[in-house]
Amino acid sequence: MQPLAVVGNVNVDMILGPAAPWPLPGSEIMVEHSELRVGGSAANSALTWKGLGAAFQFVANTGNDLYGAWMRDQLVPQSEGWTVSDGPSTVSVGITHPDGERTFFTNTGHLLDLGWQEVRDGIDWPALAGGWLLLCGTFLTPRLARDLPELFAHCQARNVRVALDTGWPPEGWEGDTRRRAGDWLRGTDCLLVNEAEATALSGQRDPRLAGEALLDKLRPDGMVVVKIGPGGALVFQGAAEIRAAAPEVRVVDTIGAGDVFNASFLKSLAEGHSLDEAATQGVRTASYAISTFPRSYDAGPG
Repeated sequence: MQPLAVVGNVNVDMILGPAAPWPLPGSEIMVEHSELRVGGSAANSALTWKGLGAAFQFVANTGNDLYGAWMRDQLVPQSEGWTVSDGPSTVSVGITHPDGERTFFTNTGHLLDLGWQEVRDGIDWPALAGGWLLLCGTFLTPRLARDLPELFAHCQARNVRVALDTGWPPEGWEGDTRRRAGDWLRGTDCLLVNEAEATALSGQRDPRLAGEALLDKLRPDGMVVVKIGPGGALVFQGAAEIRAAAPEVRVVDTIGAGDVFNASFLKSLAEGHSLDEAATQGVRTASYAISTFPRSYDAGPG
């Protein structure tokens, strides 16, 4: 199996819901479901790999508080070399809604301090050669985002492929944001985006056209994955276009579904499976995860 690593955002997730309609200011409502867990795109992918029994490296950081200590404890042994910021940890409150959508309230916290130096020094690069580095939450880690050209060059020189999930920019896609993200694509081997991100980044309203347009911006032999929720996923590489359908499940919590897909998809590729098989496995794992509480990842034989 090819080696795996993930770099990016780890934060506390407080999940509450479902809530509808949005409450009036100054009021209080009761919800049926709540969960406190380690979250963030990078952590969600790491926890998926743990649940699937995969070996991997992980570089992130936390704040210097009880939440930070708790998150590091949940992610040992990969967290043992993480840097600890002087300030508080990042906390995200996710409010789920009956239609499957959700709203997040997130403070900046420790994510502002994660940079290229921590990533460069935290990865065992010889051990990762020939494998995949999954880069998550790029818009939430501005220090690291500024030095992404160095990260891409470092990976290319060491035969490490980069899979990028940009996430949604808090400031939206207007202005300079789309141009910056477009620059990142030139160093990317696999772009992992949801439908809204794909259409916003490409300027194409149709997810299929968006995937095709983004494919032209990646490194040679790159691939684009457009995650379309209950519709499954679209995968583009060269002239190939693959659609993996999602099974019908009783949804408990969709938060992090795309991150679960990312991890399962890359693990399957690292094991030598075809693009079609990897896409199918990614959708299957994500569908199983969002239908279980506490969250589980291994659905057993297909």
